[in-house]
Amino acid sequence: MLPSILTVGALCAGLTGVKFAAAGRVDLAMGLVVVAAILDGLDGRIARLLGASTKIGAELDSLADAINFGVTPALILYFSGFGASPFGWIVALLFVVAMVLRLARFNTLAADSTAPPYTRDFFVGVPAPAGALLAMAPLAASQQFGHGWWAGTAATSVWTLAVAGLTVSRIPTSSFKTMTVEPKKAAGVLVAVGALAALILTYPFIALLAISAAYLAHIPFAWRSKRWVDARPSTWDTKPAERRAMRRQQRGPVRPRRVPAAGRRSSARLRLRRPDGRDVSGSDDRPAD
Repeated sequence: MLPSILTVGALCAGLTGVKFAAAGRVDLAMGLVVVAAILDGLDGRIARLLGASTKIGAELDSLADAINFGVTPALILYFSGFGASPFGWIVALLFVVAMVLRLARFNTLAADSTAPPYTRDFFVGVPAPAGALLAMAPLAASQQFGHGWWAGTAATSVWTLAVAGLTVSRIPTSSFKTMTVEPKKAAGVLVAVGALAALILTYPFIALLAISAAYLAHIPFAWRSKRWVDARPSTWDTKPAERRAMRRQQRGPVRPRRVPAAGRRSSARLRLRRPDGRDVSGSDDRPAD
């Protein structure tokens, strides 16, 4: 029951965001969509860890995603970004339709048992939670920087339609569920996560804009990685970390770093001399006989 409880909690958070958006509390509405996205990431992972994946749980998760990341962001944009205009309602409807089509395609591809194993490392198009957060970027800019051209109906409409197009496109994006971290990089990753958490708690709207920009910037790299794996069937069963190592090797051998003898460089810089008058670098500065 635990994964389904998290899914229902995410559904309640998303729908409550619509209530706050209708009341003019855009900040709370956006925060509840973020909470729904976090719970959506947890319910599937917990279901896999506990071995509690069920058919009804998968269907419930898909229906909740359609509401949390399709209907809810569209209504938040309609009330806050489009000013309840008729044209804004058309854009909101198109966004919901695109999101529902994206989720339907995701369910279809997930049920395809003939797909190569490496396809689990990539999404086809932008996933629903990321699409919802990207769509709310103009609202985040408006909350942080005030009203401007980025908050106008025209700019918001163009941005929303572009995000809708990314969700139903066939552009590959990375599935961070399969990402692993090398032990030697764990400390750096934890520091980065701590910095991101501090940014979210202090400047939440700037954090949302930064995350949106970083996600869009990663798409070309995901596209290139997908094409590289596609062209090499021998790598389809390997892990992502192993594929990254293979790609680094193909770029060319790494030149070893020249390490001087211990203590030689620092001593030579200081021009230290031994008692016999010789420089530690090996040169003899004593006057000739």
